[in-house]
Amino acid sequence: MKDYHINVFYSEEDRGYIADIPDLKHCSAFGNTQEEALKEVLKAKEAWLEVARKRGKPIPEARYRPLIYQVG
Repeated sequence: MKDYHINVFYSEEDRGYIADIPDLKHCSAFGNTQEEALKEVLKAKEAWLEVARKRGKPIPEARYRPLIYQVG
C-alpha cells in the first residue's frame, strides 16, 4: 500500500512550517518546527480519513508525486 505524499515547507507569512497532503483536499497543518508540522498533519490525515469514512465519501488513492529534477 502506498502512503500519501506530504509536503513540508517554511511560510514566512505564518512564521512557521506548513505540512500538507496534496491527495487529501484541504488537509494541512502548522508547526513551529518541521517535526511538529509533520506530527500535526499526520493527526489531520487520520481525522480527514475518519470523517470521509463516516460520511461514506470516497477515499482518494495515493497518487501525488512531486516533480523531482536535478539542477546543475
